[in-house]
Amino acid sequence: MVVRVGVNGYGTIGKRVAHAIQLQDDMDLVGIVKRTPDYAALQAYKAGIPIYAPGEEEAKAFEERGIPVKGLLDDLLDSIDVVVDATPGGVGAKYKPIYEKHGLKQVYQGGEKPGVAEVSFSTLCNYEEALGKNSVRVVSCNTTGLLRLICTLDKAFGVSSVRAVIVRRAADPKEVKRGPVNAIVLNPPRLPSHHGEDVKTVLPRLDIVTAAVVVPTTLMHVHAVTLRLRQPVTSSDVVEALEKAPRIMVVNAEATGIKSTAELMEAAREIRRRSDIPELVVFEDSITARGSEVMLFQAVHQESIVVPENIDAIRAVSLLASSAEETISLTDASLGIGQPLW
Repeated sequence: MVVRVGVNGYGTIGKRVAHAIQLQDDMDLVGIVKRTPDYAALQAYKAGIPIYAPGEEEAKAFEERGIPVKGLLDDLLDSIDVVVDATPGGVGAKYKPIYEKHGLKQVYQGGEKPGVAEVSFSTLCNYEEALGKNSVRVVSCNTTGLLRLICTLDKAFGVSSVRAVIVRRAADPKEVKRGPVNAIVLNPPRLPSHHGEDVKTVLPRLDIVTAAVVVPTTLMHVHAVTLRLRQPVTSSDVVEALEKAPRIMVVNAEATGIKSTAELMEAAREIRRRSDIPELVVFEDSITARGSEVMLFQAVHQESIVVPENIDAIRAVSLLASSAEETISLTDASLGIGQPLW
């Protein structure tokens, strides 16, 4: 069975999800919807990706730039089974009635409020809950990173509580309308931040509190996480559990010389397309266990970490894979996840 997929939005996440869909044997990328006839649209056209415009006005702008469009949004929606909404946060909810009118399965991003979908989704935590659903929301990059860690350690040892400080990048590298400022910005000034509440849309009974600040960088997010486990562990126990888990990269600073996000991204530039790191990166040297309490640093590449979860979400709503293990095996092999950076 091959599922026909369309991607509405071709920005940071949309272009990566579209490329990932092309790599799947059980999915067909029918086309993308793009609003602006810019360099990214031209690249998509030259790559043979069918482009659809949101409306007649946008279609005319594409034609004036010499970039052919195959049709309008409704034309794409008439020819697919699943739509991945990668539009800016809050826009997907406005498209939802249109998707439903066309009878489509829907995959949304973490910028949307949880109520946009039947399930907030993280593959390692609740894949089976999303099976056959009409709408799924892939949680945000920071939430995805937290959930991969929490669900991995919960499966191994049990997790009773989590406290985390999230050090956020100020903007993505391509941004020109906003960017790093000479400040450390409280995000938000009042505690807690929304990230813990977002985690609870997947794990509602978890005791978790988060705080966040924005710092002058564009590369990655970093989390300082403290977990209270349900049993005493050693640092070696934690390392072993993380190394066995899918989509988690354990980096030893002493062995690799990598002790910053800049060095991580530099390593990825030599090996990975777009220098993407869809794995959650946990710094081994930071892992400290004291009885049942574990502290560590982890890094999240905000541009790519949710891409494999989007592919898994398509499989879940389409019933292409019956278990998390099955979809992880297919997705990770196709995207090269788990390959070392050195």
